[in-house]
Amino acid sequence: MRALFVGLCTLDVITRVDRVPAPNEKLTASSQLIAAGGPATNAAATFAHLGGEAVLLTAFGGHPLSTAIDEDLAALGVAVLNLTADSPEPPAVSTILVTESTGDRAVASPASAQPTPPDDLEAIVASADLVLVDAHHPALALPAVRHARAAGIPTLLDAGSWRPGTAPLLPYTDLAVCSADFRPPGTSSPADVLAFLRGAGVPWPIVTRGPLPVLWAGGEVPVPAPTAVADTLGAGDIFHGALAHALLTHVRTRLTPALLTTTLRSAATTASRSCASFGTRAWMRT
Repeated sequence: MRALFVGLCTLDVITRVDRVPAPNEKLTASSQLIAAGGPATNAAATFAHLGGEAVLLTAFGGHPLSTAIDEDLAALGVAVLNLTADSPEPPAVSTILVTESTGDRAVASPASAQPTPPDDLEAIVASADLVLVDAHHPALALPAVRHARAAGIPTLLDAGSWRPGTAPLLPYTDLAVCSADFRPPGTSSPADVLAFLRGAGVPWPIVTRGPLPVLWAGGEVPVPAPTAVADTLGAGDIFHGALAHALLTHVRTRLTPALLTTTLRSAATTASRSCASFGTRAWMRT
């Protein structure tokens, strides 16, 4: 199975602290790691770890810092199409603080570059069995989902928050997986969000809410509780990558409510497991 992941790729500097420092305060971190990050990137890494063939279409420049991203993703088995590899610009670097006692994270990231689609985008899409977009690169995401819809390839939208480029994607989206922070105009609750997405043409809208049950129009799916929460960073992204893998594993012809429940349960189990260890990679080794 092969999936195309279209979206953001950053260099994440992840630091674990006992608390978020106050202004002008310095703290000693208990641990730190560096990894490729971003919604589509973490989803691709998860998909590859679970045994799928992951292709990441993104842009993170050709700066020396970009080498760390290349090496991390290569070790995970993710094929990378970096549209700005010839540029000297550095990748977006995300600074992330994870509070050791709760697993909560605070993230600061710069605005990402906005690459133009490659000439062979239609062929890239046609080679995939599923296309996931995260809406951080709308100029890439929109033609990708359009090509996928024309070719009959299922599309999955990672909707972490409402963005100006989100609305045009919805008519070409088969499954929209939204975080609790996703609030389209005029919505104030998960029920509102599900109704909004159905009205926008999304057949399978889904809302994740951290440790609370995953909601969709037909009901809810419990999220298994990890033995201990060490780090919630990337859990949503991991959910999306695991869902993509479960969809291609379990859905042979068409998606049904029963199959959706099965795939959501599988994705929630994987995402929950990732929260029991620090960073976005350690869970893969447990």
